[in-house]
Amino acid sequence: MNYNLEKIDAKEYAGDLVFLYGDEGAERSLPLSRKELDVMKSRRDKERHFVMVFDRLPYHLYFVSFNSEKPAAEAQEQLRRSAAEVLGKMKEWRPESAAVTAVGTLPEEVAAFVEGMTLADYSFDRYRSKDVWHLKRLDIDSLFIKPAELEAAQRLWNRIFWCREWVNMPVQDLNAASFADELAAVASDLEGVTCTVMDKRQIESLRMGGLLAVNRGSVDEPRFVVLEYKGSDDKPVALVGKGVMYDTGGLNIKPEDYMTEMKSDMAGAATMASVLFAAADNRLPVHLLVFLPLTDNRPGFNAYAADDILTMYDGTTVEVVNTDAEGRLILADAIAYAVKNYQPRLVIDAATLTGAAVRAIGTFGIAAMQTSADNELSMLKLLGEQVGERIVEFPMWDDYDELLKSEVADLRNCGTVPQAGAITAGKFLAHFATTPYVHLDIAGVAFFSKAQHYYGPGASGFGIRLLYAFLQMHDVLNS
Repeated sequence: MNYNLEKIDAKEYAGDLVFLYGDEGAERSLPLSRKELDVMKSRRDKERHFVMVFDRLPYHLYFVSFNSEKPAAEAQEQLRRSAAEVLGKMKEWRPESAAVTAVGTLPEEVAAFVEGMTLADYSFDRYRSKDVWHLKRLDIDSLFIKPAELEAAQRLWNRIFWCREWVNMPVQDLNAASFADELAAVASDLEGVTCTVMDKRQIESLRMGGLLAVNRGSVDEPRFVVLEYKGSDDKPVALVGKGVMYDTGGLNIKPEDYMTEMKSDMAGAATMASVLFAAADNRLPVHLLVFLPLTDNRPGFNAYAADDILTMYDGTTVEVVNTDAEGRLILADAIAYAVKNYQPRLVIDAATLTGAAVRAIGTFGIAAMQTSADNELSMLKLLGEQVGERIVEFPMWDDYDELLKSEVADLRNCGTVPQAGAITAGKFLAHFATTPYVHLDIAGVAFFSKAQHYYGPGASGFGIRLLYAFLQMHDVLNS
């Protein structure tokens, strides 16, 4: 979608027009006839949040009513969701362009609506033989958004687009090696970004027992990618992303109904890479490192098995209880490597890690845990409400350590009883993070089987806007 800022007169604009309305005090400025105004007011007396379409043949007016008296975060999320509704109605007429203006509306509310339009307009089209309708141009009333703000937002949205593309791609076309190559290519085009790609031989020299074990069943070799963006001389923030390019479950193979959509098990890696690229695009004053262990998890060749005992990068021994708890094994190596070699001030991981997180909170937010990072997680929770990517914090009580104790090794890779699965995964990873640490389990929100609000079916890029907003607060957190 292309964007154009211009002064828009709602009563004179010749084209499909979206009009945002949240304040009765601006009633005189509405581009409605008396009859249309009566219909709108009657509807608004019953509910504040709705979308109405009025014919302006050959064009249409999309009237978006919302409640400006709600808390700012609620009103803005409401507008993002209304944007998806408007786009759905537009598909009936398939216009090439449209415009957005408003009255009695704040600039951040207009920005939220435009963001919702952008996120909702995405679909995964590269394998389709027929063209899919997309809105080609959106004119935005320049009264509400400054050019520099729009350009920065566009760069962020572009990174979300590419994250969704990567996660949606099948493993036949995007395995560990080809994904690493794509990341290196993107990094080479960005000022201040470096990319190091380690192959299997180098991973073996590092003795990353978790990553190597998970890869043993696959014909495709693993990769370990380190991205760095040095936008300041501060101590770095380390982002770690789970990069299981496809997860069969290994020898503990998944049943058929759980195998579908497992191309999305690398969403954590795609998310964290995209956050760094967005930070570099917009020159955020942060020092950022991203660590991405990449492999698929297959049951072939000399696949690792339950009862195996692995030696991880930091020397910890791990008894394998279930080969489908593979994500934490590759993340553990990456976290330990980041801590030992870069001494970050904070480690944050993102991973489609557990079905337990989905069962606990559904597809409506991120399950999060922390150790020694209470302030950072509190900030993430606050920002999550503001950007519409909410977080629910789970406890990390010492009691859960009992569920990971092994009779033959330092740790089990998962508990043996069906209790607190999301939490024990976080506890396992926290063992390897000796710095302040935040764990984000994005299993419920990284990939949707059907459309949800302004996300269509497939990859969402959920978490990128949250972490980007967090990095924008970097100076505040360090002051």
